[in-house]
Amino acid sequence: MSRPPTFTPPPCARARTLSTERGDFAVLDAAPAAGARATALLLPGYTGSKEDFVALLEPLADAGFRVVSVDGRGQYETEGTGRQESYAQAELAQDVQAQAAALRGSGATGDLHLLGHSLGGQIARAAVLLDPSPFRSLTLMSSGPAEISPDQQKKARLLADTLSRWNMAEVWEAMRAMDPPEDADVGDGEDLRRRWMRHDRAQLIATGAQLSSEPDRVDELAALSLPVHVVSGESDDVWPVPLLDGMARRLGARRTVVAGAEHSPNTARPRETAAALVSFWESL
Repeated sequence: MSRPPTFTPPPCARARTLSTERGDFAVLDAAPAAGARATALLLPGYTGSKEDFVALLEPLADAGFRVVSVDGRGQYETEGTGRQESYAQAELAQDVQAQAAALRGSGATGDLHLLGHSLGGQIARAAVLLDPSPFRSLTLMSSGPAEISPDQQKKARLLADTLSRWNMAEVWEAMRAMDPPEDADVGDGEDLRRRWMRHDRAQLIATGAQLSSEPDRVDELAALSLPVHVVSGESDDVWPVPLLDGMARRLGARRTVVAGAEHSPNTARPRETAAALVSFWESL
């Protein structure tokens, strides 16, 4: 579970609702003071939320980019359906296309860059494979070519089984017992607990299964000729770093390894991660 440094957005950002043809999505929308030269749409990972990018918002806005981080369907402050079929990857990919269209309709200027962290990366990949035309680039952050590692698959199956038998509060307490709070935990864990309690369990079960069975679609993505950036920490227990290196080579992608970070460079090393993103986007 990613642990953002705070759930409070910086002064440049506001929490709002992004209305689309596929429903309403809770977002954090950060804008530069002097007007944006491009827009970035950021998709969080499994059990995550738009707040996972909160430490990136200010440095990216300072560099001239409008940044919109989104709670996907059934994540935190975006309403879920309670039905697993609503969270098929194709459905989530269409949500991203609708979000992109809504941003264009609400006055987003310049290029639109898409970024997905972990699960969000695989949803982002599915979205550009559906239609790459709305996007100038794709960044896959700590998101691999296919299914997650065997150890992580076991954890996803355990979580799904537990969610089918226990309520969300009971599952939270069990997870905290297995992964005790860190000294610098957000809001003494209350922000994280509140986020967990608002997730749709159907979303968690369905997307956990997706992560454990995702096929390798790297060749399909490479065929699009869309600029891709593969970003990760220097270690990762969800997809091994050599696997991410190989994916970047197959894609002909830019590759950034953020020193001192693991699966969530966006929270562990936000300034360094933001600098790498800006460098990539400016190069286009």
